[in-house]
Amino acid sequence: MRMGKDMPKVSSKRQITLPIDLCEEAHIAPGDIVETYVYRGQITVVKKEAGAAEGVLGHLRGDRRISDEQSRQRALAE
Repeated sequence: MRMGKDMPKVSSKRQITLPIDLCEEAHIAPGDIVETYVYRGQITVVKKEAGAAEGVLGHLRGDRRISDEQSRQRALAE
């Protein structure tokens, strides 16, 4: 794992340009979609991969007998 080497400053528009070598290492290319997370004052950038959750969630099946709202209410009640 590489730590913040050669990171640029934040622009006046609060933008950050990711260095090419970091993007190559993380397999991030122009046009890719990334998600950002903030935890305890640190920002993490993660490249979104199509179908990434499929392997983890692939065994789950929805119950078509209930609506999304009913499902949400059940989850909140538990």
